[in-house]
Amino acid sequence: MSLKAKNLSKTYSSGLLREGKCIFREVSFELEPGKTFGLMGPSGEGKSTLGRIIAGLERPTEGAVLFNGNPLSGMKKTEYATFRRRVQMMFQDPTDAFNPRKRIENSISEVLKLLDTPRTERIRRTKEMLKTAGLPEEVLSRYPAQLSGGQLQRLALGRILLLDPEYIVLDEPTSALDVSVQAQILHLLKKVQAEQKIGYLLISHDEAIIRFMSERVGILENGQLDMI
Repeated sequence: MSLKAKNLSKTYSSGLLREGKCIFREVSFELEPGKTFGLMGPSGEGKSTLGRIIAGLERPTEGAVLFNGNPLSGMKKTEYATFRRRVQMMFQDPTDAFNPRKRIENSISEVLKLLDTPRTERIRRTKEMLKTAGLPEEVLSRYPAQLSGGQLQRLALGRILLLDPEYIVLDEPTSALDVSVQAQILHLLKKVQAEQKIGYLLISHDEAIIRFMSERVGILENGQLDMI
């Protein structure tokens, strides 16, 4: 399935008597299965906002996100539910991805229960997920505070993969991690992409990371997206 941004604009209202602030205007691009589109730009230019719009977590002021040719705004409830499962978002800080009061096993199990996965199948898929993420089964019995940032980000990716996504918006997925751990996560993302043909929208301020991961690169600056 295709995922496209078509003439997206975002304006934030600043009051009843004042004009809104335009963050970006008429942004268009397409994500491709198994490939990465890298999005760069200075801080405050709307990269994360754009990512959230692509993931369906925020609405554009103008334009549309098209999933398999259909605009999100016109989707029926069942169609939108399919979109929300197939297009996921991985955030910058992995500690925000898990409930600190729940063991990892419970956080993972909740996703599979929502998918009506039988218990024996949940066990199999959880073990398979941990293997993909490169983590031991012992992490399941721990709380988020007992794990490192790298382990939590691996788990965040693994939990997303349980939903069989076709596209993932990666919003600065390694910026909160140590440099050595960053490399491990980036290689894991590349490995997963090669095996499952997932399309990525990678948002980062780090040009080296963007160049390493991406087939195409765009810079969001002064409200416009320029391809480089």
